[in-house]
Amino acid sequence: MDLVLVGEILSGLMFLGVIGFLMLGFPVAFTLAGTSILFALIGLSLGVFDMSNLSALAGRYTGYMTNEVLVAVPLFIFMGVMLERSNIAEQLLSTMGKLFGSMRGGLGISVVVVGALLAASTGVVGATVVTMGLISLPAMLRAGYDPKLATGTICASGTLGQIIPPSTVLIFMGDMIAGMHAQAQMSLGNFAPSAVSVGDLFAGAFIPGMLLVAVYIAYILFKAVTDPSSCPAMPMSAEERRGLPREIVVALVPPLMLIIAVLGSILGGIATPTEAASVGAVGATLLAALRGRLRASIILDTVRSTAKITAMVFIILFGASVFSVVFRQMGGDDLVHEFLTGIPGGALGAMIAVMVVMFVLGFILDTFEIIFIVLPITAPTLLLLGVDPIWLGVMVGVNLQTSFLTPPFGFALFYLRGVAPGTVSTGTIYRGAIPFVLLQIVAIVILFLFPGLVTWLPSVVY
Repeated sequence: MDLVLVGEILSGLMFLGVIGFLMLGFPVAFTLAGTSILFALIGLSLGVFDMSNLSALAGRYTGYMTNEVLVAVPLFIFMGVMLERSNIAEQLLSTMGKLFGSMRGGLGISVVVVGALLAASTGVVGATVVTMGLISLPAMLRAGYDPKLATGTICASGTLGQIIPPSTVLIFMGDMIAGMHAQAQMSLGNFAPSAVSVGDLFAGAFIPGMLLVAVYIAYILFKAVTDPSSCPAMPMSAEERRGLPREIVVALVPPLMLIIAVLGSILGGIATPTEAASVGAVGATLLAALRGRLRASIILDTVRSTAKITAMVFIILFGASVFSVVFRQMGGDDLVHEFLTGIPGGALGAMIAVMVVMFVLGFILDTFEIIFIVLPITAPTLLLLGVDPIWLGVMVGVNLQTSFLTPPFGFALFYLRGVAPGTVSTGTIYRGAIPFVLLQIVAIVILFLFPGLVTWLPSVVY
């Protein structure tokens, strides 16, 4: 019996087994680790796996916990939760609604703009979708908006936090791709490769993030012209007009200053992402204090939410590490490498195949699950084939943003369903998300055809 073939078959079955158990509803982290241990035992009995390989996990876990880059994750989460608790999102939405509401589609445009601002200042998808769902959805429905357009706009805008920096997804991908890129370059004989950092990915994702905002707004304007009844104007009283300038200053200036402080310091090379995250966390706390919202209950609530979200992400990472070790030691890496290098079209053909697989998995898996499972087993081969690491990371980020919107397990759809009125059906929310999924596919195609949209800004900044 060919032990190499047996190992590759087991690694493929293990991948399918993980997907199957996740679809049955088992917890992600324990599914990844448990299924991997099960197949490791099967591999041990067949002579294709050595259990001593699992000793590498201790070093990996220690590396995660002492990784300075990953310290930025809880800090950015803290910043996002604190801003959400201090009602900055609520003020932004109400002010933007008044600013754009007098034009057809204006309320929808205001939701997109606020989604982009919250993405750049919080990066927490769940909190953004819930906040906008509670505040904007009733206002849009009262104004006569088509429920499908209203729910789709809110869900899509809320997911911008996945690609617009500072994004926790980009932080994890930046850290992973940096190591993979260095290993790929050394395998190719380049022992002094150029470093890839989280800041590179932040810079690379900025223009694609703005592209998505522009595409969403263009679609709403298109609906305003072709179907005016789907997004009517919202009249504003004379008193509201008089108070609008002050509201704009109060609602816009603080978050804009925070965005400039955080992103500007990273892109300007003044601070690392971790240092900028510290500035953001302190800045969000100061904004809450200025608004008179910095009470002990809010601080405690923010800390608890931060701990829960951070623990959820890292325990998935730990479970995925078990999967990665077992998959590689049984020959899964060689199987994936042979598959991708055998696809017609070379690097571009392999890239398209990986993008399609990730898009399909987005229907049934969460973003972090896909990143921790698929990226470690596909990215090394793509990088060996010459794919630009920054372009790869941003393309994966934009692609996986759709996982929040694709039924049946789109988390943004679930978040909105939890706060939407009973008059808005689940089917309406699903149908409303479909046009925005198509718009994201259009954006992916544009970035695929014009990779300079991703790579230009990092080359200028760094």
